[in-house]
Amino acid sequence: MQLSSRAFESSAVYTLPFPISTLPPHLLEARDREARLESPTASAWTLSWAKRLFDLSVALLVLALFGLPMLTIALCVRLSSPGPAFFTQYRVGRGERLFRIYKFRTMYSGSERNGLAMTRDGDSRITGLGLWLRKLKLDEFPQFYNVLRGDMSLVGPRPILPPYLGIANMPYRPGITGAATLAFRHEEVILSRVHPGQLDDYYYHHIQPLKARMDARYMCRATFWSDMRMVIATFFACLTPTPKPAVYRRTATRMLTFPLMSDQQGCSTKSFETAI
Repeated sequence: MQLSSRAFESSAVYTLPFPISTLPPHLLEARDREARLESPTASAWTLSWAKRLFDLSVALLVLALFGLPMLTIALCVRLSSPGPAFFTQYRVGRGERLFRIYKFRTMYSGSERNGLAMTRDGDSRITGLGLWLRKLKLDEFPQFYNVLRGDMSLVGPRPILPPYLGIANMPYRPGITGAATLAFRHEEVILSRVHPGQLDDYYYHHIQPLKARMDARYMCRATFWSDMRMVIATFFACLTPTPKPAVYRRTATRMLTFPLMSDQQGCSTKSFETAI
């Protein structure tokens, strides 16, 4: 399923944020439906020790190679605005276990307690440096420490806040990147067009069910090579400023295209493989 880019285009003409009742039809279909997926299945690769070993190897390599640049970013965050260099928050992990996620702080210290739980494009709580860290996804680098700890994986559903739990009894670790992460990379732009008073309702009933179904569909068929393509697609997406550059479209199309599977190889109905 692809979201229509025209539905969220910015315009030179000022318009009021639209209410939920005027959302595109393909988003309205998700209303009050499968808000939480229950105990989806996972591919053999997703639950294997080989995947865990792969995660550990990449996390150690990234932390070793980018340790100095990460220290530089942390110093810049401290000097650019008052507050700590890192932002920590409890998120939902495998089996609904809570863990503390680490990011570089991109908002003014304490501002997360004085506003919406989610950020929108143009959010005044984001610092000048934080804006660039978010654009290049550099604020996510400390999460390789979470991968090292075993809280997260390289590829999987994004770890979310408890109120927005989309996959119950999730058997796999959340990831730094994933199918829904790439599809909704510019989520802040989408949310900026929603009225602040309807933001939580819109996210819970529209965005989160779509993301949960996309991630469940991917994880029940994931392989080593599909994870590699996901990582490559994420790398290109972080380097390109436009929402959908040509190289990203081609990579993402190959990445999310799966051959039909036999009944023995496929996932059960419980895994929502035909949900999208």
